[in-house]
This record gives sequence, structure tokens and C-alpha cells, in this order.
Amino acid sequence: MQFMDVLKLFAGLALFLYGIKEMGEGLEKAAGHRMQRLLEVLTKNKFSAVLVGAMVTGVIQSSSATTVMVVGFVNAGLLPLRNAIGVIMGANIGTTVTSLMLSVKLDFGVIFAVIGLIFLLLSGRSSFKMIGQIFIGLGILFVGMQTMTAAMEPMRDWEGFRTMITEVSNPFLGVIIGALITALLQSSSASIGILQALASANLIGLHSSIFILFGQNIGTCITALLASIGTNKTARRAAIVHLLFNVIGSVLFIIIALTLPFADWIEQLAGDNLRLQIALAHIIFNVTTTVILLPMSRILEKAAYFVVRGQDKAEEPMRLTYFDDRLFSTPPIAAKQLFREVTRMGELVKQNFAASMDYFFAQKDTPLDEFNNRENVIDFLNTEVTAKLIELRGLTLTARDVHLMGSLFHVVNDLERIGDHAVNITEIAATRRNAKRAFTNKAIHELEALYQIVTQALEQAIEIVNKQIIDPVVIKKVTDLENEIDSMCDEMTNHHMDRVKEKKCSPTNGMLFLDMLNNMERIGDHVENLATSVDSKEEDEKRLLW
Repeated sequence: MQFMDVLKLFAGLALFLYGIKEMGEGLEKAAGHRMQRLLEVLTKNKFSAVLVGAMVTGVIQSSSATTVMVVGFVNAGLLPLRNAIGVIMGANIGTTVTSLMLSVKLDFGVIFAVIGLIFLLLSGRSSFKMIGQIFIGLGILFVGMQTMTAAMEPMRDWEGFRTMITEVSNPFLGVIIGALITALLQSSSASIGILQALASANLIGLHSSIFILFGQNIGTCITALLASIGTNKTARRAAIVHLLFNVIGSVLFIIIALTLPFADWIEQLAGDNLRLQIALAHIIFNVTTTVILLPMSRILEKAAYFVVRGQDKAEEPMRLTYFDDRLFSTPPIAAKQLFREVTRMGELVKQNFAASMDYFFAQKDTPLDEFNNRENVIDFLNTEVTAKLIELRGLTLTARDVHLMGSLFHVVNDLERIGDHAVNITEIAATRRNAKRAFTNKAIHELEALYQIVTQALEQAIEIVNKQIIDPVVIKKVTDLENEIDSMCDEMTNHHMDRVKEKKCSPTNGMLFLDMLNNMERIGDHVENLATSVDSKEEDEKRLLW
């Protein structure tokens, strides 16, 4: 085997891996929201969860990618472990699609590349370009497969390789080699593609291939295990379930292959096509293991709890509870989860505004620990969500998500400012309490009335943001309330000046009262910004995003 043959081998592998990546990215862009809905709705039943896992993996052609997404979803709280088990099993079935397609003797590389080129060149719509990317990726995948096959043909005459293949006839060594190759490539589709290329070049037989195949199913778990580093315990258990599934399946099939004529049965079913034989063995392995272990999913769950023991510590307040950086691999889902973080921020702001006013009206001093904790979380979310929004906007999103991400920049800023004004109110209350100065009953009643209007406006504005309501009638209600807040503040200022003239209000109380009015009026301004942030000029966007 010459140096150029080695280069061709690695070039083919590079094309194969790039094709898988390109196709997967295209499909995630085109079907990100649909994928999320499938995971949320269909995984409630373990049989449908298997179907979802198989469908998603059949689409993106990588069980490792699907399992990494599942780990991310579990870590972000999107999927409970019990539901994730079925998806993981289905992912192992879905990954067999690639090996099955590679076993058919058609020039899929040319066919898919031409289809992809047509979609890319003949349409300016982004959805068609995504479809074109999918087919181009498929074409590159098959071209890489053909390049690897051609590069491996000279190896039939290399004595060293023949000796190594002879050693692979040892079943346990074959399992180890298969696991190591897949762990290094972090793609079972790629490693099985290499195995099929070796077989098609008559460099390895089925009896040796099946043990390498069993090892490849174990090696593919490394990606999910690496992805689970730094996640919560439940997400790590999801990765352990993936490992247990493949290890149990491999042990079972090693016993079957050693005690029964398993390879002979495969040859009878698939004929002389070695690629098809390997693809069929791969399908039988994953389907049979799923059929056996799916009814035992509770046992797998308990085993995962046994391996990863204990419970997660109480979550620190300053943490993104819905978002995980792994979700950047599926931008539409990342957009949704960031939106959930913003709605969480809105609820915290509502709570803190109410708490600040309760503290202001309270006769006695009360602890502000919970208030301060929420304020710290609000500041944290402002920084973190803004950073994630900037990173997300650099990825491919739908027009609706691009519009939403742009509006959320302003929403996050307005929420944070309302939180700051709530802090100012607590400081005004503390100053008044320390100075032992009481407002007049008239002033208190006026502030209570203003508080009710501001609260009403804030709740309606946050509901508009949460539900992405763009009905101008609903938005006008908030703008009308904001105008009422401005009018009330002007009127209350005039009343205050009258009280000062009549010496019914001290200078210190006067300053504090005006500070209160200023903060309430500024909250009203930010509330109006929130209500108008969802306005859209595009008719096709006039619906709830989620």
C-alpha cells in the first residue's frame, strides 16, 4: 500500500464525516422545532419514544448526536430520564439506516449530489437551501465511502494487514478494536462505513466483522459519556443507560455468535453482498436488543441510579435552569429555551416589584434575603441570557426566531431595569424607616392606588411577552395604563407640592416621595417597552411562536 493510498483513505474518511455533519446540520435547521415537539409529546409512551429516537437518528444519521442531544435535553429538564431511555434505544435502531443505504449497489453519491445542487441553485428560499444542504451532505457521505473503498483495495496484497486481520478473528480482540475505532471517530456510522468498505474490498469476512460490529456499538457510547461531563446526575444517568444498553446487547450477541451459527444465518438472509450482511447484522443487533431491554427499561433506570448515586444538590439561584450550551447544536430549540429563561426572569421581576412595595408599606422592618437572592438572579440572567442571545444570533435561525431574538435583547434589558427600580424602592423604604419619618395618610393612599395601576400594567405586559401577543387592542391597554401612570404621577406631584406649602410634609419625606414617583414612572416606561417589544410587521409571524 503506497503513501497516496493512505492519503486517499483519510480523504475518504474526511468526506464521509463531513457529509454526515453537513446533512445533520441541514436537517436540524429544517426540522428543529418539529424535532422538539416530537420529543416533548411522543416520548410520554416508551414505545413511541423508541420511534422518535429512531426517526430523529434516521434523519441526522448519528446515534451519538441524538444521544448527546438527549443528554442535553435531560440536563436542561426537557426530558425525564424514564422518557429518555426509549429515545436512546430508538437512536440505536435509527443509526442502522446509513449502513443499510451503503449496502445498496447504486451510485447514491451522484444521485444525492445532483438533487442537492438543484435545490441550492434553483431556489432562493431558505427552506429549499436547507433541503439542498441535506442532499449535498448525503452525496458527500457516499463519495467519501467510495473513496475509502478504492483506497483500501491495495491492502489486500499487504502481508502485514492480512496478519492483522487474522488476529481479528479472535472475537474479543475484534470487539476491542471495534470499540476503540468508534471511540476515536466518535461516530458509529463512520466506523461501520469503514468496516463495510473493508468487507467490499474483500479484506475481511463476516465472521470477523460481526465481533468488530459489536465493539463499535460499545464505542459509540463515548460521545454521550463525554457530553455528560459537568451535567447534573440525571443527565449522567442518561449516558449510563446508553452504555448499559450497548454493553448488554454486545455481551448477549457475543454469546449468540459463539454458540450459534449467527453468521451463517446472516449470509443466508443477505446473500453474497458483504455490505448488506454487515448492515443486516447491525439491524438485528439493535432491534433485538431493544425488544429485549425495552420492557426492562425500569431495571435499566434503577441500574443507572445505582451507578450514579445520590441526588443533585439544591440548585443555586444563579443558574440557567432551562438552557444548556449543548442546545446550540439545535438552534431552534436553543431559541425556545432562552425564551423560557426570559419568561422566568419576568416572573422574578414581578415577584420583586411586589416584594419591594410590600416592604415599603410594611410598618416594621422585614428580612430582604429572598428579595436580594431574586435580584442577584435577575442580574445574572441579564448577563447570561444576553451573552447566549449574541451567540445564538450567529447561528442559522428561522425568520420568526431571528425577530424574537432581536426583541428579547430589549426585553431582558427592560426587565433588569425594572428590577433595579424595585431595589431603589426598598432603599427608599429603608431610608424612611431609619429616619422614622411617616408619610401622610393621603400620600400613602395615593401610592397604593398608583401601585395597583403599575402592577396591572406590569402583569399585562409580561403576559404579552410570554404569549407573544401582537393584538394592537391588547397592547393599547398597556400603553393606556402607562399614560394613566404618567398622569397620576403628575397629579400626585402637584398634591405633594400643596402639602409642602401647607407644611404637612417634611423636606426629607418630600424627597423620598418624589423619588418613589420617579421610580414608579420609570417602571411604567419600561412596562410600555415590554408590551411593544413583540410588535411584528410580518403577517406570517402573527401567531404564537410556541
